[in-house]
Amino acid sequence: QKREISNFDYLMYLNTLAGRSYNDYMQYPVFPWVLADYHSETLNLTNPRTFRDLSKPMGAQTVERKQKFIQRFNEVEKSEGDLSAQCHYCTHYSSAIIVASYLVRMEPFTQTFCSLQGGSFDVADRMFHSVKSTWESASRDNMSDVRELTPEFFYLPEFLTNANHFELGCMQDGTVLGDVQLPPWADGDPHKFILLHRQALESDYVSAHLHRWIDLIFGHKQHGSAAVEAVNTYHPYFYGDKMDLNNIKDPLIKSTILGFISNFGQIPKQV
Repeated sequence: QKREISNFDYLMYLNTLAGRSYNDYMQYPVFPWVLADYHSETLNLTNPRTFRDLSKPMGAQTVERKQKFIQRFNEVEKSEGDLSAQCHYCTHYSSAIIVASYLVRMEPFTQTFCSLQGGSFDVADRMFHSVKSTWESASRDNMSDVRELTPEFFYLPEFLTNANHFELGCMQDGTVLGDVQLPPWADGDPHKFILLHRQALESDYVSAHLHRWIDLIFGHKQHGSAAVEAVNTYHPYFYGDKMDLNNIKDPLIKSTILGFISNFGQIPKQV
């Protein structure tokens, strides 16, 4: 509030308090999508419509999608310890594969991504190749995609270029994957994208609304009735502090849960 630290520094501080670390891909620092405009020629940071709704999780960015997730929640009977447990989302906003897919053009993330994929790159159409299409997938189009961002989106232009000339494959429409496709307002320049994206994070609009996103990820809307009301509940296995693995005697169930968590991510500790 006093502008003594940046929004970026504040989010990194909260991530650290919540147990997130660059050293653990399964609990990597999580940052929000802050923009909703990836089509304009110029970025207007004074227009509220330029920004994502920070009071809602990615699954509730559109009314239609929000209703579908509420419907899913209402249709599943509450059943503890079951893969079909009652929740809005069966996927997560941050996981090892999400982190590695964003940063796949840089080592060591390239090797990490390939090892998570069984030794090779994913099908080209599923690879991270465009900021705009990734936003559309996570905010609107794909019911199994509610991912947020990593800190690198606000300071590291290098992850957007294929400087190592990895052969990432060719999409069905014939597009050969190389550098990440940037919004028109970035003029094809990764440095300009990072500059404007960081300006967006530090803008007055985000400063005034960021606490609402923090409530969802780190705060009181993370679980319980407030999370249900905010359409912000995830599969019970994602809540590490709620699962007491020591009390689970069946090794198969235990390994299933651990595999689930390592594949799909973990909710940060509530701050």
